[in-house]
Amino acid sequence: MAGLRLGPLLRYVDWDTGGRATVWVEADRPCTAEVRCADEAGGTAHTFQIAGHHYALIPVTGLTPGTTTAYEVLLDGTLVWPASDCRFPPSTITTPAVGGGPGRPTPGPRITFGSCRQAAPPADRRGPHGVDALDTLAARLAAEPGAPRPDVLLLLGDQVYADHLSRETRRWLAARRDLREAPGAQVADYEEYTRLYDESWLDPEIRWLLSTVPSLHMFDDHDVIDDWNTSAAWLAEMRATPWWSERILSGLMSYWVYQHLGNLSPDELDSDPLYAAVRSTPDGTDALRAFAAAADADPSCVRWSYRRDFGRTRLLMVDTRAARVLAEGDRAMLDPAEWLWLRENALAGHGGYDHLLIGSSLPWLMPPLIHDAEVWNAALCRGDRGPRWARIGEDLRRRSDLEHWAAFPTSFAALSDLIEEVGTGPRAPATVCVLSGDVHHAYVAEPRIPSTARVFQLTCSPVHNSIHTAVKWGFRLGWSRLGRWLGRGFSRHGRTGRPPLSWRRTDGPWFGNQLMTLALTGREARLRLDQARRRGSRARLVTVLDRELTEAE
Repeated sequence: MAGLRLGPLLRYVDWDTGGRATVWVEADRPCTAEVRCADEAGGTAHTFQIAGHHYALIPVTGLTPGTTTAYEVLLDGTLVWPASDCRFPPSTITTPAVGGGPGRPTPGPRITFGSCRQAAPPADRRGPHGVDALDTLAARLAAEPGAPRPDVLLLLGDQVYADHLSRETRRWLAARRDLREAPGAQVADYEEYTRLYDESWLDPEIRWLLSTVPSLHMFDDHDVIDDWNTSAAWLAEMRATPWWSERILSGLMSYWVYQHLGNLSPDELDSDPLYAAVRSTPDGTDALRAFAAAADADPSCVRWSYRRDFGRTRLLMVDTRAARVLAEGDRAMLDPAEWLWLRENALAGHGGYDHLLIGSSLPWLMPPLIHDAEVWNAALCRGDRGPRWARIGEDLRRRSDLEHWAAFPTSFAALSDLIEEVGTGPRAPATVCVLSGDVHHAYVAEPRIPSTARVFQLTCSPVHNSIHTAVKWGFRLGWSRLGRWLGRGFSRHGRTGRPPLSWRRTDGPWFGNQLMTLALTGREARLRLDQARRRGSRARLVTVLDRELTEAE
């Protein structure tokens, strides 16, 4: 009898007709997976096999718009979800109401987002990470069924940490291979990646939350390795090691299976040649491995970025890791094809949406001192101050993670120009928001640009991680007047000039495990930041920011 190994994860929910969804599962053997809803909607899919594991992405049809319906998962006709010992409410699929109706604003999504979640602290770090914000959100939603819940969870990178393993996973690896051989206590192959997802998604609160709130994902560096694609020199060093090839192939393969597939709509899945290939054979491992090898050799042949429209809200999730151009003379955050995709989708139907959201794991607007340091570092690494400074710059880039949009000055300027173009004129949306994580603190920043739309950098991380006290003070300094003055010193030394625009921090910074929620209705936008805190024996979410984004200042 087939058993449920992992999942279910509710992934896509249709905002066009409100009648479709997809549910992802991993079974322990080949079988037919079925989703059966209380309102007679449902669907089936046969599992496909990758490296001895069995997965299905089940298309659910026949859902009624504007309703919430409970669902069950069956494998070969046997009920496997909800589990017999489940202490949470039934998993449900909530579909949006289509259209706002006469005199009513167009309904928009509630998007909860964040990044950087370690299921358990790594073995080489002392002390706990504190209360998990996603765990706490799950507990609140389970205890308050009538409370507003997200329409989607936007997970902006570092869903798993392939290079910082928990004690339990490290012991599991030690029983499998000799950790004295490279890559040591880090993930080496596909099977070891599956262990990370087990550790993260079998957490009871997370398992229930992901079964009942749709989620969209994008990778960041720790999903593969710290500093992934930080520079051409870094990549050359990695490719010279005997273990890197298997690591990158396994990382891309597992991301495609566990995260990327569910980002796609049923129509996109139907036209995806790789998805068809892995399902048309008893074992899709070779097809997926060939795809990953091609993606590693030529990132421009694959697109990990994707677009989702939620009524009159457009979300563009941008790959800021694999799509980079790394040659020092031509460095870019996005290769030409990826940039063209971003530009075309931002401008397509301009005037037909009320809010444009750009999901970027890495922030566009950083603390000014850090921005100036990254621009300066990019100039050093280009050789603007000579070969000795270039070597110093490369070392600093890796040690200090100087690899955000500012570290790609041409790309930073291009994104700034695109945002201003989209946000200006009578057809401009009400808001243009860049949603980011990565930097282990939260803040709101606004650029000073002559746009019609309100433009924001909304940054939220971590979901469950920690930060050294020295780094906290570094970020605080980065936002301060002293930090701005120090940043000008970097600019003078690097002869880089001033940034093409200026910006100010309007809220934050906040440190701790946290989630942001952006609630959109018509042309209005409201932002909330909740922090996970322990009060006595209980954990709860405490709201530290609740503000309208579209109100005039």
